[in-house]
Amino acid sequence: MNTRRNYPIWVMTMALLFAVAVGFVNKDNDFEPYQQELPGTSLSFDMVPIPGGTFKMGSPDGDSFASEDEFPQHEVKLDPFWMGAHEVTWDMFELFMDKNFEEASSTGPLPLQVDGLTRPSIPYLDMTFGMGKENKPAIAMTQYGAIQYCRWLYLKTGIFYRLPTEAEWEYASRAGSSMTYFFGDNAEELEKYAWFAENSNGETQKVGQKEPNPWGLYDILGNVQEWTMDHYQPDIYGARSGAVVENPWVSDDELYPKVLKGGNYESTAEELRPANRVASDPEWKRIDPQIPKSQWWFPEAPFVGMRVVRPLTPPSEEEIEAYFGKLPMEDY
Repeated sequence: MNTRRNYPIWVMTMALLFAVAVGFVNKDNDFEPYQQELPGTSLSFDMVPIPGGTFKMGSPDGDSFASEDEFPQHEVKLDPFWMGAHEVTWDMFELFMDKNFEEASSTGPLPLQVDGLTRPSIPYLDMTFGMGKENKPAIAMTQYGAIQYCRWLYLKTGIFYRLPTEAEWEYASRAGSSMTYFFGDNAEELEKYAWFAENSNGETQKVGQKEPNPWGLYDILGNVQEWTMDHYQPDIYGARSGAVVENPWVSDDELYPKVLKGGNYESTAEELRPANRVASDPEWKRIDPQIPKSQWWFPEAPFVGMRVVRPLTPPSEEEIEAYFGKLPMEDY
């Protein structure tokens, strides 16, 4: 089993100073769409601004498709952030997964702090599940693996990227709408925006082929379910009712369950509702032969993927180290 290396704050600081010096950080902090280049490669990814604001999270009373964990609907206030226009693709994730592949794909030697990064264990299965890689979403990583991918991005670029909170994800997906979906209440319109059970042919599809939501997010519904930062608590909404909650995040040291959002290529229209909540399940590792089970992969979850966010106001160095520096927990 791979072990986790805790990098001291000075290493993180040097990465950030390096990135500022070579211009990878937006020093003016303009809140505009931008393209993040990956240093030393020809790859990049698009980030779109998500304005701060207040919205109603969860489902309204009387929604016949809602589950109990979506009630009560409550007000949440969020700070602005950027969000990846697309789900993270294999093109990017494989560089993180395989050091030799990253070295072969880079124009120069890897920086020291990146070269020393602990990588995912090379999977014993075809983690594309025969669905292909080119411009398709990376799949089946654990939440820990998704967080460590964000850490790799931070060391590569000097910019703090992370997973969205559950509230941030739902807010960005709704894009200002209070209806069932960002485009309205008519599920027949989903074909324009999402890959799901009715049109996916039972597999992931290349990102960006459907229309985006009004805030520029492609495949925010369907294709793959996306990790959030939150621990799943089925009754957390009840504790929030009656007040405006600012920037909520449910944190817990337990490994299961964590929250995923958005539905996937095998989901029904009801499961693509932004309010829908999915909890991670250790059954997704049932056929994993490792003891303890892999901290990196869910070999029975080809429907799981990820998308990154970047807060407009970056956290402190100590907060960044706390986010990335947690040791992996043994699975069962």
